[in-house]
Amino acid sequence: MVLELYLDLLSQPCRAVYIFAKKNGIPFELRAVELLKGVMLPVFLGEPVSPQMLAATLAELDETLQLLEDQFLQNKAFLAGPHISLADLVAVTELMHPVGAGCQIFEGRPKLAAWQQRVVAAVGEELFREAHEVILKARDSPPADPIIKQKLMPGVLAMIR
Repeated sequence: MVLELYLDLLSQPCRAVYIFAKKNGIPFELRAVELLKGVMLPVFLGEPVSPQMLAATLAELDETLQLLEDQFLQNKAFLAGPHISLADLVAVTELMHPVGAGCQIFEGRPKLAAWQQRVVAAVGEELFREAHEVILKARDSPPADPIIKQKLMPGVLAMIR
């Protein structure tokens, strides 16, 4: 009997588990699930983001990236030392969300960009691309069904405010 992994590759933790299992040769059968049942929040909202909210979010992201570089990465090859660890997979898969939204977070951050390239090299470019394919194509997804959007919008807006 082979391990069955029920994963949604839109999910950051699911992508980390997927990469970990594949890279470590753990045999598994992928059981793809859609946690949001086809509804992707950035596409789903389809609402303009206020310049103030966007600026605040980007400022917070910048602070978080600086903290990641200064406090966690420091001058190490990987977050936990000289070798890749699950911490690197969890962090890099999280950082791919803004990249999928078109935010070039690695530009202007040579230390972070070099770390990301080491992670990609350690897991393999093909596996990295495979794991993030869904999130990197998120911008190109069609908008949500208007009826579903209308039903879910109040809850989604409550989550992001």
